[in-house]
Amino acid sequence: MRYALEDLTGYAADLLAVAGLDREKAATVSRLLVSADAMGHTTHGLALLAGYLDEIASGAMKVTGEPVVIADRGAAVVWDGERLPGVWLAAKAVDLAAERAGRHGLCAIAIRRSHHIACLAALLPAATQRGLMIIVASSDPSAAMVAPFGGRGAVFTPDPIAVGIPTGGDPILIDMSASITTAGMSARLRGEGRRYPGAWAIGPDGRATDDPGVLAAEPPGALLPAGGLDHGQKGYGLALMVEALTQGLSGYGRADGEREWGASVFVQVFDPELFGGRAALEWQAGHLADLCRASTPIDLARPVRLPGAGALAGLRAAALEGVAPHPGILDGLAKYAARYGVAGPAPMLREPR
Repeated sequence: MRYALEDLTGYAADLLAVAGLDREKAATVSRLLVSADAMGHTTHGLALLAGYLDEIASGAMKVTGEPVVIADRGAAVVWDGERLPGVWLAAKAVDLAAERAGRHGLCAIAIRRSHHIACLAALLPAATQRGLMIIVASSDPSAAMVAPFGGRGAVFTPDPIAVGIPTGGDPILIDMSASITTAGMSARLRGEGRRYPGAWAIGPDGRATDDPGVLAAEPPGALLPAGGLDHGQKGYGLALMVEALTQGLSGYGRADGEREWGASVFVQVFDPELFGGRAALEWQAGHLADLCRASTPIDLARPVRLPGAGALAGLRAAALEGVAPHPGILDGLAKYAARYGVAGPAPMLREPR
């Protein structure tokens, strides 16, 4: 079933607000979670809402207040997020970095002790719609489920990094992880009794496997870095970079023995007008995008597309046709709706053919 974008967003916002989150924060979190579903990132959208509500109920997610400014040098800022909702903190950082980039050419914000920030790709349009280039990276210093290249024990989280590039037309929206897949997708496949499409994990015996169950085994296995056993040094290097950007620059992370679910975050925004010019960036990026799309495809039925093309198409379709949440997500939220007295959204009525 499909649901109107505004109905799903309002439902999520009401659940968060009645649970105790500031209404303004609830509105931001709900909007970006539903946007993630519309973009096709269904493990990092409303699928996270139940966990967020549990964290609010336990006191693990702070529901009111502002981040503490640790350092502010104009173009470089460090915040202590104090366990505030990571989705809201990251969106706030994007807005501040975008504003400061107009003065300095660029602005970078590192956030320590944020709560989980959900889908990185959903944060990018706030910058690219202004003609700005953006980088967002995230890691969780409390968790480890990705092995370093050549190892079998987990050291990192999937350590995603996302980049938004304006082109003059649709922006390029890159969202990738240092691991082959994510913890959220692994948990979903494990819960549904399914396997990875390939050997994406490594068991405690040191053998690559397509079984997501090894992550929950005792002793546990780990996800492989991007590139797998063949050339996983690439994902390994990316993870080291992301952890340095998010935890190293924020001054707090894995070395401090963190145990709470959350995130260390890095946001950087560039105003191309203070570099070679916005028109120049869009010309170069747009030309490269055209070359990629014009490349002869391996499968003629599947032309080359740019990163983010499917996500943007999903957002446009959702505005007209609504969003179809992944099976089981709304059912899983029903107990919270009953607990907080929040009415669930009504499915959209389909027009007769």
